[in-house]
Amino acid sequence: MAHQVHDLTPEDVSKGMAEGRYLLVDVREPNEVAVEAYPGGVVVPLSSFEPKDIPDPGGKQVVFACRSGKRSVTASLAAQAAGLAYDKHLAGGMLAWKAAGLPTKSGG
Repeated sequence: MAHQVHDLTPEDVSKGMAEGRYLLVDVREPNEVAVEAYPGGVVVPLSSFEPKDIPDPGGKQVVFACRSGKRSVTASLAAQAAGLAYDKHLAGGMLAWKAAGLPTKSGG
């Protein structure tokens, strides 16, 4: 079966995180995260990506995120290839998140 990745809007992701339904996994590099981070996200950089490094979501759905939405798709496909049903990502990444007026935090 072909793997696929479902796009979520920044509003979807923000709402889902606030409601405790989503765990946001930021696959950007530490230097990027240090400048600007997703509040409440966990960082698992794609450069050293191991699906097993993703924290147990504890019943939440994992949503991958990056800067523009490309690396998050790569991460989702890698996780699916490893047998994890993590098929959601933040379409447009940090760029879309900020464009939607959602908050970021600095300093990782």
